[in-house]
Amino acid sequence: MRIDPKIRRDKMVKEQVEARGVRDKAVLAAMKKVPRHLFVEEALSPRAYNDSPLPIGEGQTISQPFIVGFMSELLQVSPGQKVLEIGTGSGYQAAVLAEMGAEVYTIERIKKLFMATRKLLFEMRYFNIRVKLDDGTTGWPDEGPYDRIIVTAGGPEIPQSLVDQLADPGRMVIPVGHERRRQRLMLVTKEEGKVVEEDMGGCAFVDLVGKQGW
Repeated sequence: MRIDPKIRRDKMVKEQVEARGVRDKAVLAAMKKVPRHLFVEEALSPRAYNDSPLPIGEGQTISQPFIVGFMSELLQVSPGQKVLEIGTGSGYQAAVLAEMGAEVYTIERIKKLFMATRKLLFEMRYFNIRVKLDDGTTGWPDEGPYDRIIVTAGGPEIPQSLVDQLADPGRMVIPVGHERRRQRLMLVTKEEGKVVEEDMGGCAFVDLVGKQGW
């Protein structure tokens, strides 16, 4: 018997996201709306709501549901804010942010993923998401500054180009570490010209590749 996707979404959010401490109502509501199974290959759709990341091709993954919720909560997004996402991947994180009312600018460096994800987001009528094919480590300066920046891949350091494109005040969430697939999730805040970095715990992400990455 196939379970209704909405029931699966509600269960995922309750047991994997909310139960682990994510309390932001906007985040929880958005994750209950976005049909996660549409962002993975059809063969993997039965596993789309499992408590794990999943491959999406080209060596990339769709993040574990809790990580999506946790990073989204750390951003503290308000409707109408401009959010820059580095590493579009499947498009799922961008869709969650769009459901929260953000104007999302997202960059993907792999052409095959870029083409497929841009098509999917358009078909799903996420008109508040703009997708660009480029080196995400250099950001999207022509559209900046950004109230929020989220990076869904891990590099050896925080790219200065992204710090420069962060608004003041602004918040950025980014995995950083000198060992690949072993990073610390950093919350970067900018206020009155002062940049503060806070370690939010260990994590493991695919590589952030580019001029200011690996």
